[in-house]
Amino acid sequence: MLYKFKSKAAGDVVMLGPNGDQLLRLLGREPAPQGIFEVADMPALRAALEQAVLAEEAEQARAQAEATAEGHRLPVHEGVGLRQRVWPLLDMMKRAEAAHHPIVWGV
Repeated sequence: MLYKFKSKAAGDVVMLGPNGDQLLRLLGREPAPQGIFEVADMPALRAALEQAVLAEEAEQARAQAEATAEGHRLPVHEGVGLRQRVWPLLDMMKRAEAAHHPIVWGV
């Protein structure tokens, strides 16, 4: 499944199913084929995503510090981190909120 987030205020943001599911769960929602982010909810939604990014980065820093203290090296993290993954949607949310347009998917 693909998630295609749309708003009149910005270009579409497309995510693969597992990534879209993760994003919706971070926002306190169950994954669904259709949905809407209302303009009034966007500040709280953005804050939740930003908090999740900070939590992931803090966990990575803690794991690195722990490994260094034990004399180990963590393998290099490959792939896309949460910060990179949510950035397009955060940008869309900022634009949509400023233009007073909701974000929808699956419609």
